[in-house]
Amino acid sequence: MKILIVDDSKAMRMIVMRHLRQAGFGNHALEEASNGVEALASVNAGTPDLILCDWNMPEMNGLEFLKALRSKSVKVPFGFVTTESSPEMRQTAVTEGAAFLIAKPFTVETFETTLSPFLK
Repeated sequence: MKILIVDDSKAMRMIVMRHLRQAGFGNHALEEASNGVEALASVNAGTPDLILCDWNMPEMNGLEFLKALRSKSVKVPFGFVTTESSPEMRQTAVTEGAAFLIAKPFTVETFETTLSPFLK
């Protein structure tokens, strides 16, 4: 299985990858993108099995990326990993088709619990 990690911070992408490994998902192929434009190109080259995406990024933010995917009928499970976690943002994420929102700071246990249904 392939997981696409989208975040404009290289350090945060590395933290997410470390948490994925520690949560027991290290056997999956991990790909990176630094914004929604790069992520969209990555998806067009080969659809991942799961997308973990930041909300605030340059070029194309996470919400715009999610909307672009859904407008192309790409139904890959998509979740936000972001500092944004207000009830309104959580509702927007779900309304636009996100499966979950993990708020930063997060734990290995949060990753394990949230992602297990998607990464069998």
